[in-house]
Amino acid sequence: MAKKREINEYSTDPAAQQMLIRAEELGIGTAFTRADAMAPCNIGSAGMCCKQCGMGPCRLTKEGDVGVCGATIDTIQARNLTRAIAAGSAAHSDHGRDMAFLLKATAEGEAEGYMIRDIAKLRMVAGYYDIPVDGRAPEEIANDLADLYIAQFGQQRGEAVPIRRATKKRQALWRERDVVPRGVDREVVEALHRTHIGDDQEPEHILEHAIRTSLADGWAGSMIATDISDILFGTPAPVLGQANLGVIKADMVNVVVHGHEPSLSEMIVAASQTPDVIEYAKAAGANGINLSGICCTANEILMRQGIPAAGNFLHQELAIMTGAVEAMVVDVQCVMQALVGLAENFHTKIITTSPKVKIKGATHIEFEEHKAMTIAKEILKAAIDNFKNRDNSMTQIPDIKEDLIPGFSHEYINYMLGGSYRASFRPLNDAIMSGRIRGVAAIVGCNNPRSSQDYLHNLVTKELLKQDVLVVQTGCGAISSAKLGLMLGEAGLSEVGAGLREICETVGIPPVLHMGSCVDNTRILTVLTQMAETGGLGDDIDQIPAVGLAPEWMSEKALAIATYCVASGAYVIFGGASPVGGMPDRVSDSDAVLKYISVGWEEKYGGKLEFIPDPQMMIKATLEHIDKKRAALGLPEYDPTRFGRSGDAEMLKLEALPLAEKRKAVYGLAAD
Repeated sequence: MAKKREINEYSTDPAAQQMLIRAEELGIGTAFTRADAMAPCNIGSAGMCCKQCGMGPCRLTKEGDVGVCGATIDTIQARNLTRAIAAGSAAHSDHGRDMAFLLKATAEGEAEGYMIRDIAKLRMVAGYYDIPVDGRAPEEIANDLADLYIAQFGQQRGEAVPIRRATKKRQALWRERDVVPRGVDREVVEALHRTHIGDDQEPEHILEHAIRTSLADGWAGSMIATDISDILFGTPAPVLGQANLGVIKADMVNVVVHGHEPSLSEMIVAASQTPDVIEYAKAAGANGINLSGICCTANEILMRQGIPAAGNFLHQELAIMTGAVEAMVVDVQCVMQALVGLAENFHTKIITTSPKVKIKGATHIEFEEHKAMTIAKEILKAAIDNFKNRDNSMTQIPDIKEDLIPGFSHEYINYMLGGSYRASFRPLNDAIMSGRIRGVAAIVGCNNPRSSQDYLHNLVTKELLKQDVLVVQTGCGAISSAKLGLMLGEAGLSEVGAGLREICETVGIPPVLHMGSCVDNTRILTVLTQMAETGGLGDDIDQIPAVGLAPEWMSEKALAIATYCVASGAYVIFGGASPVGGMPDRVSDSDAVLKYISVGWEEKYGGKLEFIPDPQMMIKATLEHIDKKRAALGLPEYDPTRFGRSGDAEMLKLEALPLAEKRKAVYGLAAD
């Protein structure tokens, strides 16, 4: 059993700390305390255990060990990693499949409550695939696009069509290496087949298929999910939102949506705003319905509707512990089974909604898009009926929340840099070329209770901002910066490098851009692709001074994301433990796979994946990579003294004000 940590070691978030103190007082366990009690298996966590057949499990713990079948450690590690990448790709891509079926049903008028909200995005995406748009109704275009996208999942031969949105050079490289995905399901199934007992036994060959499987996610399944979400629910643009547990309201029916499916959460939002549901809540004695989100569902409704985020992954238990949540409505992915047992200490209903996910002891109300509004209202009324069961003596809501501006989609970034008639990434490229912006970092991924919640995300983010690195974020990483206040234009600029600060003030953006949920990492790929195609920073992603980081990763989806980013030419750094790290002090050949996904992949794809647990080393590696790419492009060496203090008189005046008054001046917010 690991040493029990102090509360401030569990999380850097004061709202989370308050709830964790409450958990101790009530004698309730959480993911944090369970992580302390559960010592990880050092053999399994190092990728040195194989349980792919009934002859094992086989644990390789010393020099020369092989499994019962003769499998070596590098074969076992390659198989384990590839299976994790396949699982992560399946999770994200299955979400894309569901969105494709929803688009089809909406186009045919069979999806209750849904409509095509962004016709311009629909026409633009259709244009990528030569779908005719002139003189055609949006529903006709959407029907053809839905058919094309649905086909990408079961396609057996040829190429997944979204890969044509990569640079020409990158497409040629993938074809040369024979890693272009044929169809999403085709690659996931083959990954499982190759890693079955007695199949593929050459580690590099196995890992090449891991590349192809991940590309089926990033350049097909996830990209499809993002496209359709924008078409049906609107392409995100900046809105005002809030984040942290303080968004829960004592006088209202609180419904927290948690998971990853925007088809559910968007309809819950719409249903909560109907007069009959509002009246039903008031008749129950509440002042209305208050929605908030957890995890990537939070990001989906935050960036489109401004619905507040109650927190990221490790807040799901803590939200229930406020005692003020009538219902937590969950769909798929990152939902802890512990929620049901925890909710028994309070009055909260856990409502599962997906046909893919049930939790023993939860209430199941299956969501079906053809009756979406009807079912959404049923879910909300179940929450409202539970309001009378709230025990106010058990209610404790942290008075902690932060304002933020989310919604920086690829399209909006393009627009904000040039306006409607000259939208372009040229100003961003120019800022990097001149050295005002040193480079770009995408800081993404989960929370992990074996780390201090948000600590690594926030430390790396703040240090890179000081070094003039523009930061973009998705997923739970984005919510960590939101809770810290780094997603407001005037927040934290005093600690941002002078060059980056000039850009933020000139364009009117925060130093950290919220780009959406975890499937929206494909937005980052399209941004990098357009930067390459704009010119001045090479002709492919692997030449751009950019790095991807997942400081607190924990899910198989994160491994899939990392791998498709590497295959696209990016350097990706993970914090925490490596799933293929081995134990070099006990097995001398246990780092072969670790070296291959770094040095080997970089030689083949220009991108690499490395696991660096120390945050200072993570920051150092990021800056060294950015500077190496700048030098290779012949750009000026980064010099933080070249750009002085901002000359914007209005911004200088604002800087002298207390933060609350700044927000009132900029956004008209009350100084509370």
